[in-house]
Amino acid sequence: MSGNSRLTIATHALAWIALKGQLGGGPAVSDEIAHSIQTNPVVVRRLLGAAQAAGLVESHRGTPAGWTLKRPADQITMRDIRHAVDHDELFALHKSTPSSDCPVGYSVGSVLSETYEAVERAVDDALGAVTLAQTLQTTLDRSNATKPELLQNFADSLDAGKRSR
Repeated sequence: MSGNSRLTIATHALAWIALKGQLGGGPAVSDEIAHSIQTNPVVVRRLLGAAQAAGLVESHRGTPAGWTLKRPADQITMRDIRHAVDHDELFALHKSTPSSDCPVGYSVGSVLSETYEAVERAVDDALGAVTLAQTLQTTLDRSNATKPELLQNFADSLDAGKRSR
């Protein structure tokens, strides 16, 4: 069974946009973001479209085109991102109704619903305590600890892009 990666991909995309903005690189293009995530740009555009509908990013047309954060990264929480891109519950009950003639099937749904609701609240609380800015900084700190050249290469690529315009 695999997990849902929409939150992960959206957070990666928003962190990438935030970093590019911090380094003065202007709007981020979905092709650039998709290259970092190693996914199709259509996946990125769909998630950023949902993030735009939630007021987290804005799309720019013309030159330079692309995506920017609509609010500062320290004002966007992981909960905001999750609710923007993922409307599914973490856990679901049976697709078909269990047997009401069974002592487990009769009540297991209501028992599990209470547990799942508590888990959803705990997840929302935990995600609400972490900002995009914190996630980006922790990510950069971890990358810099073992591969410090990555951030410099990223910044250099932005500079090269500015010169080619």
